[in-house]
Amino acid sequence: MNQKIREKLMEVVFFVSAITSILAVLLICIFLFANGFPAIFKIGPLNFLLGKNWAPSDIPPSFGILPMILGSIYVTAGAIIVGVPVGILTALFMAFFCPKGIYKILKPAVELLAGIPSVVYGFFGLVIIVPLARNLLPGNGSHMVTASILLGIMILPTVIGISEAALRAVPKSYYEGALALGATHEESVFFAVLPAAKSGVLASVVLAIGRAIGETMAVIMVAGNQARMPAGIFKGIRTLTANIVIEMGYAADLHREALIATGVVLFIFILLINLSFSALKRRNTIL
Repeated sequence: MNQKIREKLMEVVFFVSAITSILAVLLICIFLFANGFPAIFKIGPLNFLLGKNWAPSDIPPSFGILPMILGSIYVTAGAIIVGVPVGILTALFMAFFCPKGIYKILKPAVELLAGIPSVVYGFFGLVIIVPLARNLLPGNGSHMVTASILLGIMILPTVIGISEAALRAVPKSYYEGALALGATHEESVFFAVLPAAKSGVLASVVLAIGRAIGETMAVIMVAGNQARMPAGIFKGIRTLTANIVIEMGYAADLHREALIATGVVLFIFILLINLSFSALKRRNTIL
């Protein structure tokens, strides 16, 4: 087999792989929208999106997902508050301050965090974080703060990995120019290199948001899973993903369709997050 035939064969393989990926996404979209939109219009878009009561067993049933939408947003915001500052500072430390001996240990440890299954994080939260929160904070330990702390830990590998890569990609002339102007090492890193890497750092935050808002098992185990309007940071909540997983096993008819419609709303959230990430990547490429 000569070189040209091998190249053509690989082109066909890559083309088929790309088409398969696109078809998979299209099939998921078709399934979600075909099964979810009818339920939204049966319930009423405003009643579904802005309804404050989720009670499938009532007569008549209520399918308002506003409590779950707010729960997802609040927990994700809490995770960003907890995880992003720690992640960015860790990335700065690894890129500019970390001794080589410690870096050889710290880098694999961060990569290991990314490979831990979410259910293991959930067990960690259930066994460690929830009892600590029960003893130190108001409430029973299973609430918004607990879920935010756990998700903040889970997004650390995403924030650290992408932020470190963005920081290392900044030309050395930024750092050296700041030193030449009389800045210290710390000032050069924080006021010259970090602003230059802002697009990459922001991209890490966007991806972290996508990870946090789509997380299911860990949140189910620590958030309290109460389908009601959030009443405070020390009260139990339910997210969109948790709502689908908890009730899909026994749902039927309109109840099942409403859960699929919840998946449509979540899918749209994730799509918006991915579009934001693509826009940041384009902006970073242009700059």
